[in-house]
Amino acid sequence: MITLKNVVLRRGSKVILDSASVTLNPGENVGLVGRNGAGKSSLFAMLNGSLHEDGGEFYIPAQWRMAQVAQDMPETEQSATSYVIEGDVVLQAAQLEVDAAELSGDGDRMAHAYMDLYDSGAHDAQARAQALILGLGFKISELDNPVNSFSGGWRMRLQLARALMCPSDLLLLDEPTNHLDLDALVWLEAWLKRYQGTMLVISHDREFLDAVTDVTVHIESAKLTRYGGNYSKFEDLRAEQMALQQTAFSKQQDKIAHLQKFIARFKAKASKAKQAQSRVKALDRMEKIAPLLAEADFTFEFKEPANLPNPMLSMQNAYFGYPAPEDAPEGTLPTVIVQNVSKSVLAGQRIGILGANGQGKSTLVKTVARALAPIQGDMTEGKGLNIGYFAQQELDVLRPADNPLEHMIRLVKEVTAAGKIGNQPTREQDLRSFLGNFNFGGDMVKQAVGSMSGGEKARLVLCMIVWQRPNLLLLDEPTNHLDLATREALSMALNEFEGTVMLVSHDRALLRAVCDEFWMVSQGGVAPFDGDLDDYQKYLLDHAKRQREEAKKSASAVPAAAAAAASVTTIAPVAIKTVAINPNKTSARDTSEQRKLDAKARQQLSDATKPLRKELEKIDSKMQALNTEKSNLQALLTTTQAPAEIAQTGKRLKAIDTDLDAMEERWLAVTEQIEQIETVAV
Repeated sequence: MITLKNVVLRRGSKVILDSASVTLNPGENVGLVGRNGAGKSSLFAMLNGSLHEDGGEFYIPAQWRMAQVAQDMPETEQSATSYVIEGDVVLQAAQLEVDAAELSGDGDRMAHAYMDLYDSGAHDAQARAQALILGLGFKISELDNPVNSFSGGWRMRLQLARALMCPSDLLLLDEPTNHLDLDALVWLEAWLKRYQGTMLVISHDREFLDAVTDVTVHIESAKLTRYGGNYSKFEDLRAEQMALQQTAFSKQQDKIAHLQKFIARFKAKASKAKQAQSRVKALDRMEKIAPLLAEADFTFEFKEPANLPNPMLSMQNAYFGYPAPEDAPEGTLPTVIVQNVSKSVLAGQRIGILGANGQGKSTLVKTVARALAPIQGDMTEGKGLNIGYFAQQELDVLRPADNPLEHMIRLVKEVTAAGKIGNQPTREQDLRSFLGNFNFGGDMVKQAVGSMSGGEKARLVLCMIVWQRPNLLLLDEPTNHLDLATREALSMALNEFEGTVMLVSHDRALLRAVCDEFWMVSQGGVAPFDGDLDDYQKYLLDHAKRQREEAKKSASAVPAAAAAAASVTTIAPVAIKTVAINPNKTSARDTSEQRKLDAKARQQLSDATKPLRKELEKIDSKMQALNTEKSNLQALLTTTQAPAEIAQTGKRLKAIDTDLDAMEERWLAVTEQIEQIETVAV
């Protein structure tokens, strides 16, 4: 287990942890939460050895293998698949031993080396790596592309895939969802739920934390507080704790006031001096309860739009995409991503835009935002349409050398020049006050944007959008750099916004809270999505599963002998010679002969499906035994146990869940085989 006892940790002059203590048991999935700057990443640095404690005791098992996402940008011409396979350090060590054994000419050493290589998963390493790559949103056609051919965000996904590829006992994930779309996020959740080791994750996505964690550690005031349960449970427990603390503090203040009143009234009276003195001592001995210092909340609101055209805009047979590059040969056609869109956007609609990665969500939003022109078709805007657009790359267009006030002054000039100025505040003092509403007060008004965090830049962009009083909000991944408190503030502001919202986001809590309907961008078109986010998650998981199966088929295209040696034993479908049976058709054969043929066909069918049915019976029996064991262990957790026993029980429960998932998949596969055989035979 991981143990911190009275740990002191400093970064420069700042105290990150002050006499902090916590224990994390093997197999636990821990969410590390706290305000920006509280020290979450510094704690990770201590766990991975980059920082050392300045005091107290810190213990992590020396034999534990650790995996984490490298923060450097990879620069290599290796293929994406090869680069991710290299993340499996156990496999790489086994391969090096094979190479050394072959050079030595030692037969025994080579035999052991090859056995270790097989045990390390060499036979399915490519399939495992490609399953990770595809799950994180890459296309099958990109599996062999050089790493350097991808943009920064996609390279960071490959770094994540390498970390997941690495066998580990401890997995550290610092904001793993920042570069992911919703489809990749859903896949990552499913993968992490199957992870067998101990995991610590920092994230500002509450639904992600709820899905993958069962323990929450809160960093506040340089202390660590452990809560049993995921993030939502933590919020409930913390709210109760804060209420109790506030109640206790209020009661103590009343008692202190009563004692002080008695002392002040009777300390000068000889007859009461003894009682007054005893109350002074009682007051001195009293352990003071600290007042509740709640973390400052951040809130903002969108002003009422000046007008609400209805419809906001109309699209007729519109084609969206990218024009041919200027230096392209003459006659080069534009690239069409989404085609033949005929839809209207009405006043007051709240539309969530869904779709797998690369299907054209951002292209649709960019075209509505006028950042791209439609390639073909008509787009008609309502009179007075005023768009507020938050692009994925919006933070990159901020001027690093300028401060927030200069950004606001320039925005005022641009809007005034366009003749779109309304009754927004324009004086410098008014702009300073407006920035203050977004926590840009004091010296921050004059701080260069380039020195700000991603979250502060995102708040500045929101501030600039709110100032413009839009009636149509186009938000493309607005929460990528926002902490939980700011995400909650954005959700509340959007719910109170009287205009229209079109939202692309992997933050499901935001989508659930804001959107009333969903559009699906898929296969080059846009259509209403008939279902909720849970239905969409199932769709994404099915899509990812199909991609993994295609990758496995591709990886299995090797010589038959090698494939046979590497494959997992399965029962192959049995070819059956079938006899067509049609009772309504007159036959030349007599009834006795027909019955013999029918019986023979039934026997063939029985022989073909018998091994599969026996396997089903074995799976059912094993699943029943595992479910019984699971119930017993869950009951055991309600009793008093030592920490080590609790950890062991939790680990076994996790292993049972993994086995049950695998058995359910095999049960479905065998059932499908039986159904296929029976269908052919009929």
